[in-house]
Amino acid sequence: MKSRLGKLALVATACVATSAALLACGGGGGGGGAGFPLILPPAANPPASEQPGQPGQPGEPVVPAGPTALTCNQLQGMAIPAASIGLPTTGATVTAAKPIAASGTGVTAVPAYCEVSGKIAPVDPAAPNILFQVGLPENWNQKIVMFGGGGFDGTIPSVKSNVPNGPVDKPTPLGRGYATFASDSGHQANAMGSQDGRFGLNDEAVRNFGGDVLKKTRDVAVAIIKARYAAGPVKSYFAGGSTGGREALAAIQRWPADWDGAIAWYPAWNDAAALLGGHRMSRALAQPGAYPNAAKRLVLYEAAMETCDALDGAVDGLISNQTLCNARFDPSTATLRGVAVRCPGGADTGNTCLSDAQIGAMNTINTPTNLRFPLASGETQYPGYNIWGADTGIGSWTSPLEPTVTFLAFGASQPTRPMPANAPYVSVLTDQWIKYFITRDPAYDSLSLDPENPGAWASRISALSTQLDTSTDISAFKARGGKLLLAHGLADVLVSTRATEQYYLRLQSSMGPSQVDAFVRYYEVAGLGHAVSSVFNATWDSLTALDQWSVNGSAPAGQVTTDTSGVPGRTRPLCDYPKWPQYKGTGDVNVASSFQCVN
Repeated sequence: MKSRLGKLALVATACVATSAALLACGGGGGGGGAGFPLILPPAANPPASEQPGQPGQPGEPVVPAGPTALTCNQLQGMAIPAASIGLPTTGATVTAAKPIAASGTGVTAVPAYCEVSGKIAPVDPAAPNILFQVGLPENWNQKIVMFGGGGFDGTIPSVKSNVPNGPVDKPTPLGRGYATFASDSGHQANAMGSQDGRFGLNDEAVRNFGGDVLKKTRDVAVAIIKARYAAGPVKSYFAGGSTGGREALAAIQRWPADWDGAIAWYPAWNDAAALLGGHRMSRALAQPGAYPNAAKRLVLYEAAMETCDALDGAVDGLISNQTLCNARFDPSTATLRGVAVRCPGGADTGNTCLSDAQIGAMNTINTPTNLRFPLASGETQYPGYNIWGADTGIGSWTSPLEPTVTFLAFGASQPTRPMPANAPYVSVLTDQWIKYFITRDPAYDSLSLDPENPGAWASRISALSTQLDTSTDISAFKARGGKLLLAHGLADVLVSTRATEQYYLRLQSSMGPSQVDAFVRYYEVAGLGHAVSSVFNATWDSLTALDQWSVNGSAPAGQVTTDTSGVPGRTRPLCDYPKWPQYKGTGDVNVASSFQCVN
């Protein structure tokens, strides 16, 4: 779930030519692969059953030795047959391939590269194409990064993008020599961007969004990469946040042999449950008098800070001990500068307090959504959100990031019928999900659906959960040596931080903490909301940490996150969950070394 302002997407494409024939390759996982199968023009391709393949690897062609690398221009117009793609399609086509000159300097430098665009055709003629792009640097480091999307996707992330919350003092993956790729996840958004759910009317488009697009895009992109360089990648990484975080976890769970590592920030890994939890939030905010304006949000934020800021040992505008804060803070009894947060008598008496209706909505957001019907995915609930101390969109703050924070949080209008475009992000998203995915009735009153007891719609939601909720069984990924980095802001009111905690704890429960520690790290960041923050806009060189772990076996240690907005340049240690950074009592509160990780 991410801002339509930062348009995201996935990737795919592929192909290659020689003077005598067309070549392409499907491909091995993160570990190499060196050649291409012979491919005939699309119309002449033999049936899939006659295509060459490796035992136990459907759609992975056998490749002859000694391929010839193609130039960027030679990739133009090439076709990749459906048999070379691991899930059903009707093939892929490179629609454009153009050399891009080097640009920028220092950390903003982008090397000369080949920009490839293409499409993957669906099986259902009524389904949209998957559109993708691939960035192929002239000086390739033999590694690849696939970018995930956000919200309902619908646009292609730039191949020049950084990883989520990546460092500002390091080049982007393309700038470091990685081949990069992404796609729109199999549909093209309208002006609503990442909140456009119209594609939910088509089953193949829904399956693509649910995860199928990841395999299709990866196979096509790797085929193009092998065509361009006459060699496959030695390391393959996935990086995404929000929906892209779910995509990262889905990719390593469903196709573990394809990936050596993944970076998943604020992942909506149990997306059906998350949408139901978000819809419960939306319905609570839609109640008469329940929606707090920006001034009231500031009162709640400052009151939580007054109660909880010092719980980590430093009064620095950050709540690092969120668990204790959640236990102590109660808006019904809290005060701000000696004045009760609750309005006198519970009535709405102005902008300096919260009414009982508004406090009730906040308490709903803080508590779990309990699903009183079975989901085929096995999920039974969605946890509450860390609303105490979260920036839910405070209009008086002048940070240039605040409009995006507001857009992704409570928005500027109360949820109602019809749903305003500037309502909370999750309200618009769930309105679209209910209308197009669940009921498939654009006129349906989404606010009438009870997320805990959906009645006649329970079976449809259950079916969708098998595509949107990601299994936590990543044992095959671990067995092949994969590495996973998880991170989440503590002040996220779009994708619950507590859900990522549950994901990590499930890994520990099934494998044991020591086994999880061998291939997973999970970090929480105080002050960070969903993706961006005016309080602590976290950045972290996760790609270097992942690559060093995967290549050298150097597990992450002493990792640090840097703020670029609240107090630009201040740092905090990234603590292995469940530890959190506690101030040592001396030293600069803006320097990570002044903090220690404690339970």
